[in-house]
Amino acid sequence: MAKPMYEKVRLKETAEQFKDKLSKIKVCIFDIDGVLTNGGIAWWGEEIGFNRTCHIHDGYGFKILREAGIKVGIISGGDSKGLRKRFVETLKLDFVFLGNEDKREAYKEVLAMGFKDEEILFMGDEFIDVPLLKRVGFSATVPNASYEIQEICDYITHREAGDACAREVMDILRYAQNLPVKVLEF
Repeated sequence: MAKPMYEKVRLKETAEQFKDKLSKIKVCIFDIDGVLTNGGIAWWGEEIGFNRTCHIHDGYGFKILREAGIKVGIISGGDSKGLRKRFVETLKLDFVFLGNEDKREAYKEVLAMGFKDEEILFMGDEFIDVPLLKRVGFSATVPNASYEIQEICDYITHREAGDACAREVMDILRYAQNLPVKVLEF
């Protein structure tokens, strides 16, 4: 007999634990390197530059949240043609800020869109993410982030970086807000 998905994680129980904070979330922001990817990069030549591998479940999670009315975006110090292709052209996220390790300016632009700190979820894994992790309404990181990062976050995923850890956080948010998922009927 197959075991239920997330049996060890119990995401619905986690969603209930953080319901007060998560019920206010209107925007989800994610770092790329070390969160949406496993942190590995490869040089693919001048035409492409450095490239990364992302998990398809995270991408589909973005779609689910956006269909439910949650704004989704990226703030990353990294930048490449591959990242622009994935997050701007293919996934068409609500906002994408790339190429600046000082993420505070991008965050200020999100606030200028009319959102408050407590309405924003941010997931990061590195010291450059600390200003946002400390300020947002809900913060998350990965198990391989440094202990200093883990100590300041609300939630540490069970899934590793690049292995749909962002989807784990998105699912917790979905459960906390009882967000619908469109399922096609045959």
